[in-house]
Amino acid sequence: MRTERWWEFLATFTFLLRIWIVVSVTEIPPNVRQPPMITKQSVQDHIVEPTDPITVECEATGNPPPVFTWTRNGVYLNVARDPQVSMKRRSGTLEIFFWGRPEDYEGLYQCTATNEFGSAVSSHIHLRVSKARSWLKEYLEPVSVFVGLPLILPCNPPVGPPKPQTYWMNSSMVPIRQDRRVSMAENGDLYFSSIVAEDSLTNYVCTARFPNSNTIQQKPPLILQVLTARMAAQIAPKFMKPKGTASTQIGMLGEELVLECFASGVPAPTIKWTKDWEALTMSGMKLENFNKTLRIKKVSMEDGGDYICTASNRMGYLDHIITVRVKSAPFWVEKPESLVLSRDDSGQIVCQADGIPRPRIQWLVNGEPIEDAPKSPGRQVSGDTLTFRSVVPDSTAVFQCNASNQYGYILANAFLAVMDMKPRLLGFRDQLVKVTEGSQTLLHCPYFGSPKPDLRWSKGGIGSLEGGRFRVLSNGTLEIKRTKLQDQGTYVCVASNVIGRDEMDVQLEVKEPTKILRAPHNVIVIKGSLARFDCKIQTDPTLDVTVTWLKDKKFLILGRRMTKDEDSLSIADVYRRDEGMYTCRIKSEVEEISVSAKLTVMGMQNIHIHTQKNNTHSSARKANPPFHLLYLDRPDPPTDLEVSDPSERSARLTWVPGLSNHSPIKEYLVQYTEDLLADYWLVPSGWKNLTSYPGHLNSVMLKLMPFVEYQFRVIAINGIGPSRPSKPSVYYETGGAVPDAIPKNIKGVGTGIFRNNMEISWEPLEYREWNGPKLGYMVWWRRRDSREEWKNYTTYWWCSHIIYETDTFTPYEIKVQAINDFGLGPESPIVIGFSGEDRPTVAPTDLRVSDVESTKLTVHWQPVPRDSINGEIKEYTVYFWRESSRLPHHGVNRRIKSKSFKANGPRLSGSLTGLIPYSNYMMYIVVANNRFEGPPSHRIEFQTLEGVPSVPRSFRIMHRHYDTIYLDWEEPAEPNGILTGYILRYQTLNVSVGERVQVEHLPPNTTYFSMRRFDRYTRYKFSLAARTQIGVGEAVTEESPHFTTEEYTRDQVDIATQGWFIGLMCAIALFVLLMLTVFFIKRSRGGKYPVRDKRDFALGPLDDKEEGSFDYRSLERITRLSTLPYSRREEESRQGRSQGSIEDMQKRTNSDDSLMEYGEGDEIEFNEDGSFIGEYTGTSKRDRDSSQYHESSEATSPVAIYSFA
Repeated sequence: MRTERWWEFLATFTFLLRIWIVVSVTEIPPNVRQPPMITKQSVQDHIVEPTDPITVECEATGNPPPVFTWTRNGVYLNVARDPQVSMKRRSGTLEIFFWGRPEDYEGLYQCTATNEFGSAVSSHIHLRVSKARSWLKEYLEPVSVFVGLPLILPCNPPVGPPKPQTYWMNSSMVPIRQDRRVSMAENGDLYFSSIVAEDSLTNYVCTARFPNSNTIQQKPPLILQVLTARMAAQIAPKFMKPKGTASTQIGMLGEELVLECFASGVPAPTIKWTKDWEALTMSGMKLENFNKTLRIKKVSMEDGGDYICTASNRMGYLDHIITVRVKSAPFWVEKPESLVLSRDDSGQIVCQADGIPRPRIQWLVNGEPIEDAPKSPGRQVSGDTLTFRSVVPDSTAVFQCNASNQYGYILANAFLAVMDMKPRLLGFRDQLVKVTEGSQTLLHCPYFGSPKPDLRWSKGGIGSLEGGRFRVLSNGTLEIKRTKLQDQGTYVCVASNVIGRDEMDVQLEVKEPTKILRAPHNVIVIKGSLARFDCKIQTDPTLDVTVTWLKDKKFLILGRRMTKDEDSLSIADVYRRDEGMYTCRIKSEVEEISVSAKLTVMGMQNIHIHTQKNNTHSSARKANPPFHLLYLDRPDPPTDLEVSDPSERSARLTWVPGLSNHSPIKEYLVQYTEDLLADYWLVPSGWKNLTSYPGHLNSVMLKLMPFVEYQFRVIAINGIGPSRPSKPSVYYETGGAVPDAIPKNIKGVGTGIFRNNMEISWEPLEYREWNGPKLGYMVWWRRRDSREEWKNYTTYWWCSHIIYETDTFTPYEIKVQAINDFGLGPESPIVIGFSGEDRPTVAPTDLRVSDVESTKLTVHWQPVPRDSINGEIKEYTVYFWRESSRLPHHGVNRRIKSKSFKANGPRLSGSLTGLIPYSNYMMYIVVANNRFEGPPSHRIEFQTLEGVPSVPRSFRIMHRHYDTIYLDWEEPAEPNGILTGYILRYQTLNVSVGERVQVEHLPPNTTYFSMRRFDRYTRYKFSLAARTQIGVGEAVTEESPHFTTEEYTRDQVDIATQGWFIGLMCAIALFVLLMLTVFFIKRSRGGKYPVRDKRDFALGPLDDKEEGSFDYRSLERITRLSTLPYSRREEESRQGRSQGSIEDMQKRTNSDDSLMEYGEGDEIEFNEDGSFIGEYTGTSKRDRDSSQYHESSEATSPVAIYSFA
């Protein structure tokens, strides 16, 4: 005990020493020549992933810049000759590319930074590559164990690094459920305090997850065979881990410590922990794994001692003492610091480290043990102190202090630099510092020199500032406490040594502090009214001050409703969303302050304003009544919740009420969160309302459930609203009790393919109804109306039980009751269940039909004997199919259909619908129980009567001519009888009032219809239906398409046959004839020539003309000369004969005045430019007679007018 107290004193002293000790560190400017120093390096245990590249850090300072070298496992590492290793520029950091085997680069690495003044070394860096190793392939023999005995399933996960996380699952990747009886240790082993029969229902797979690579490896499944030859007896606890009654464990200072305690026994033991036979404080500790694991997050000296694990059940208890001894790797008490001396000066470097056990100090110089280094005059090693006397420039070197014990080591670099340098002030010149009155002021003046300069501060260059409110820190900073306005002025910092001096001026301005004259207050306003927050300030007039407003720590966006003036913030038309915390932030270049207030929005209610009572000057006070504004707010939350008076189903909760904030507290709402099945697995429920109590109470009895871990909180409610929830109470676990609930929905039925069993099933109890650990169900059964004894079976985790080797469809009496470790719950009422059913053996008889119609009929049968059903009768099922149609050559679908009739009472008939008329049908019937159908009855035939036909198929509407609509269709898919005809109804669309629907009756062998219409723009609506002797069937309705639809515009009539078009063309032809006559008279040179004189000209091959006809070909040629798009030769070739010259054509023009060649009334086509097509195509009269009409979708050329002329 004396040794432990001494270590406690030492740890306390070390902690205090770390806090108050001040080490004066002289920083050398980077541009001054100096030895190297390591500034950054990788951790000692460096675990990396095998990715490209891997970095091993090493950074150092020095002037001149240092050169970096590395060793691996104590051997020089030639970076230049290894293509997979490189070093960053101006750095010692290694980059390793794993192209081959990453394991080849594992080892201990050490970095050395060297310049002309010495060498600094890093700590040893143990580089390890993360490995997701897998288990060796092996076959695990099944493990056999008797029920009630303990068992340990080893995991033995692959070795990392890093250490994998382990889990137990089954082969379906479902986690093994852990509880007070089954749980996993830190090393991955699975502990069973006792084996039960249900443990063999799954297999066990240990799974390891490697955190760095997220790789998962699995062990082969292990099968557990539970031997149930004997009943499990109740056994007193016995420790499985650790063994025996006492053990020792080492706890490393500052690291995590895990204490485990696993015990066997029946029933499963309960684990409790104490320290030095007193209750645990639980400060920095946590109980896990159903109290089997005690985790100390960060070990301190106070955590050493005896920890007692107590395992208990109803058969007894047992203690195991774990003695924790705290050890520590070395740690720094005073880390060595670099030393700068001038020539012939003296000094020392101190290296103080501690640990448990005390570490050994070893000094090195430039990376070599100081014993092996060249001797230096004036250097002396004395334990943890390195002393220097009368140093010279050659004394400059880098020293390493290594403190080590059996649990680790630490290493630090510190150099000795010997130089002579005048003082240098390293800060900014002519600084201007602004502060506020009453604040703490720091005027910085970093400096350097060798020997170390003396630093002096003065105001205005007069005197020295030291003492009272002024203090000069070791780094040259002047501290002024509680700055006053008279402290304003110029301060001079002077550094001097034997070589020289340097000075610097700092200007200090002291400003008046910002004062809040009117701060915002918590405001409660009515929804829709105006809210106002004041923020009136007084600031130094020489400072620029910015005032900003925030809502719930977010900048407020001002707008139409929210406006800010110089002294306040106004919010118009307030609504619920405006509620929150409003902050006024005042910021200047020297300070920043803020003040907040809360806005609460209420519904419409009366607000009472308390006025002062004073009878004097009543009229004046009535005009301007003084008042006190009472700020209302929600209540403060209750505090100091305490749970007392524990029992299985209740507890007392007491609290201290918070402030009501001027609105009386109406009620308290108690909320709870529960962790159900606290000793099995935790199921957090979230916060729920338990009950509410009047506002004058602060101690209430709570009605709770057994075997539940509760946590409570309380909310106070007043007229403004609810308070914030109180801090949760400590966890409170109610005691266990026997179950209160009765399993519901109990039933017994046959199951599976077997006929001689019965499955008894029920609904499981909810978690909160368990009332204790290890919930199970005891099932009772026996034959009904027998003198058998009740048989029972207890099952855990399952909500069913199967009874085998029963008679077919035998009634049983069944009851179920819940059970846990505290006893049996109430029995359920007796329920009648039946064992498995067999196939019925007799078919229904006397199957017949009546009331036969076209689509339905009535089926009749005689029932089967009750004993032939071999189960509970369920229904009678009729199977029927359409054998053929009564119409010849009409195909049918022979798919079998069925209809079931529930066997409710003595039912002997049923209605069958959905039949097809005029068909031949076949039918039979079977009886069915809940599992099987019986044999079929004899088949019968029946015929359905004639019905109305279905809709006609392929109904189409087409335009064959301008004034004709053509319809066609096919007969119905199901005539449902002998067709007697079709009924066609039609009428124009947008029918006018009084217009009747036209009806056409068509014979059955007609599947088309045509009709004339008034004009081509008239549209019709058609409705077609087939009929039999029974009636008219369903009709198909269509509308005629538009005339311009290409699909229906085939075989259209020539437009030239229309009367209006012929009349128009005749008028045009007469007008053209008159104009031509006048033209010929003008061209005749003043005289007329008889036709007979003109016949003397040779006109070339001409067609025969009838006597008295006129020939207008010459006229047509002349007219065409300027309009034809093709050459004369092409024209002559198209005429099919040789032509004369243009003069001949002109001559013929004067005499060719006959149209006889073109026939009398015959139609001759024009081409697109108006010329005669027949003239060039050589069409003869015979040819034209043979094609009186031209079938074309184009309109015929209007040349026919010449025939009429």
